[in-house]
Amino acid sequence: MSAGPVCLYCQQSNPPRQSACRHCGMPLPATAAHAEQRRLRRFTGFCIGLTIFCVAMFFWLPRS
Repeated sequence: MSAGPVCLYCQQSNPPRQSACRHCGMPLPATAAHAEQRRLRRFTGFCIGLTIFCVAMFFWLPRS
C-alpha cells in the first residue's frame, strides 16, 4: 500500500489523490502548489498594473 501525501499542518498521512487532509481539512501539498502558482500570477499582475499606473501618473500629473 503506497502512502499518500503528508499534511503540512498536522503531519498525518492521507490516501493518494486526496485534495484536502482528512484530519484537519487543510489543502495537501499538491493542491497547495497550485495555489502558490495562482498567487504568483496574481502578484505579477498586480506589479504590472502598478507599473502602468505609475507611468500614466508620471505623464498625466502637471509639472511645475
